[in-house]
Amino acid sequence: MSSPLKAMRDLLRDDPRYKLEAYQFIRESLQYAHENLDRIGPLGYCHGDEPDVDAPRHLTGQQLCEACRLYAIDQYGYLAHMVLGRWGLHSTSDFGELVYNLIRIEQMRKSETDRREDFNDVYSFDQAFQPQFELVTDDAE
Repeated sequence: MSSPLKAMRDLLRDDPRYKLEAYQFIRESLQYAHENLDRIGPLGYCHGDEPDVDAPRHLTGQQLCEACRLYAIDQYGYLAHMVLGRWGLHSTSDFGELVYNLIRIEQMRKSETDRREDFNDVYSFDQAFQPQFELVTDDAE
């Protein structure tokens, strides 16, 4: 078995669509999701339907996509869409490609119910990283 570093080097050579930073971003987004559950939503569990404190917490593809969106906005603000694009990320399907590449080299795991298609069309990159403005009115007048 090859080392994780060699496996990653081989992956980057064999699939040049994504930069190393994209893989790091996915890992950081996963950590971000676990630290910000209130923003992502409740996590699924790998063992059965009932939450088990000893069971590993598990994100669905859609939850990881949302974590990626929020993390990108937190880290890069208005430039998030551009930064992700520079790394080869143009849709939520790209997040799925990264995850399944990492699964293939045994750097991530999946549950029995996970599917690559869970990452398809979760949201539009063109809209997801746009600034959200809220109109505040002064009702005191």
